[in-house]
Amino acid sequence: MTSLFTRAVHAGERLPAPDYTPTTTPIHPAVTYLYDAMEDLDAVLGRARDGFVYRRYGNPTTHAFEVALADLENADVALTYASGMAAMVAALLAAGVQAGARVVAARDCYGATYTLLDRLLKEQGVTTHFVDVTNLDEVAAVLRATAPTVLVCETISNPLLKVANVPALVNLAHAAGAMVIVDSTFTTPYLLRPLEHGADFVVHSVTKYIGGHDDVLGGAVVTGRVHEARLTDQLKMLGANFSPFEAWLALRGLKTLPLRMRQHCASALQVAAWLGAHPRVAQVNYPGLPGHPQHAVAAQLLQAPDGQSAYGGMVSFVIRDAGQAQVRRFLERARLLLTGTSLGDVYSLLLYPVMASHRALTPAQRALVGIGEGLVRLSVGIEEPADIIADLAQALEAD
Repeated sequence: MTSLFTRAVHAGERLPAPDYTPTTTPIHPAVTYLYDAMEDLDAVLGRARDGFVYRRYGNPTTHAFEVALADLENADVALTYASGMAAMVAALLAAGVQAGARVVAARDCYGATYTLLDRLLKEQGVTTHFVDVTNLDEVAAVLRATAPTVLVCETISNPLLKVANVPALVNLAHAAGAMVIVDSTFTTPYLLRPLEHGADFVVHSVTKYIGGHDDVLGGAVVTGRVHEARLTDQLKMLGANFSPFEAWLALRGLKTLPLRMRQHCASALQVAAWLGAHPRVAQVNYPGLPGHPQHAVAAQLLQAPDGQSAYGGMVSFVIRDAGQAQVRRFLERARLLLTGTSLGDVYSLLLYPVMASHRALTPAQRALVGIGEGLVRLSVGIEEPADIIADLAQALEAD
């Protein structure tokens, strides 16, 4: 009999393969995978056959989530990353962004994306031209003048809720020889699948609606088969892999995504309409309101699975004549609504862009984008809409 020390290490491991299939995907935390024959290991390492050898190269649990997300996007391939920002970096690299490259990007994109382009990539020799992607004439002119490698936009911008005309932008970018990266975090496959409109890469912060429960940090790039090898090689080198534990949670969250998104969209429309009628609110940004500048584009482009127009769960609004002190008091008075630096959760979340998502921008940069001191972002959760409205009412009316 082998030593107790040896048995303690190996006992219970590597049992015979079962003849049953679990209902849900198991969590596979193993870093390495074994093969009886070295030729099989060699074939997997050489990509001659499917399999897993090392977690940085791939994992069964993360792969299951990737297959599911690609299915919902009607796409060939999805690769996952440790965060949404890691996914954005991966997409930029796969699109060919390197020293000397030029990028055209939405001026009012997510603050971390803006900082990535305007600071980190600038230091690496990349030039970014920020534009108003809702102004197609401006976009076309900048594309002609700069001949960029890639155009980057968001389906619905964060936090001003501008809607990008993805098909039109794709046509303009491709005519200029540029690839297109679309951050579809706000819309998810429930409302829009940008690859169907010609986009080259779709980026998701899995942390948000796809995970949906404030317990996952991750990102994904969804694309065509032609980009798979490059993305896979990059991921091996970067090592920004999605944890199998978080992939399991994200896969569980994905199962209820349509149900949650249906409620998010319905509730956000009610909340936005109520905010628009409140005397302490100077402006409401929500694509579902008829007065929104891109309402017609949104109604045509954003479609729920039943074919009806739907506009997402994000709302932003400007508190009338409010500076930072007044906005902070509003946030502190909220009871049901939580103040957190994320979105897309089952909980309703308030965020102050000046303090959080766009803190890294200078006041001048925020002013150029259109983010003033009175702007608040609201991620409408799946609570009863009347309860959300009641909490907004007491927090707004307390002064």
